[in-house]
Amino acid sequence: MNATTVLRRAVLALGSNVGDRPAALQGAVDGLFDSPELVPVSLSPVYETAPVGGPDQGAFLNAVVTADTRMPPEVLLERAQSVEEALGRVRDVRWGPRTLDVDIIAVGGEQSDDARLTLPHPRAHERAFVLRPWADVDPDAEIAGRGPVRDLLAGIEGQELHRRDDLALQV
Repeated sequence: MNATTVLRRAVLALGSNVGDRPAALQGAVDGLFDSPELVPVSLSPVYETAPVGGPDQGAFLNAVVTADTRMPPEVLLERAQSVEEALGRVRDVRWGPRTLDVDIIAVGGEQSDDARLTLPHPRAHERAFVLRPWADVDPDAEIAGRGPVRDLLAGIEGQELHRRDDLALQV
């Protein structure tokens, strides 16, 4: 069977810390799901988080979406990057402030060390801002080669998250 015909669950992490952060996250959801190639499954609550790594910068709003797709991971990456660009993403400083970040965390159980797209995301298992919202929408989720998301989250210290129930994203 051709890989593009296999339906897989994709996990994408959204983040914004510049400009109208809630609008950027909602714009990402709208842009990602504006065609039938990506079918939404779940959308996490929004969390406010301190930046991890990189230069001094403002707090992020973060969320996780899960979706079913037949798109190859490389095509999903192109879609994610085009949504980022459409919402004003500029790639000047690595891990710097950004209007929008759309990271592909996992696609099915695929593992890849491709230079353009590493799967699962190489730092997802260390990031509470990915693990907490992901666990909210899929309590039994696992990161291939790393283990259950809930176990990984329990092992992270020093990363504060504040759930923003006053903000809700819609598909």
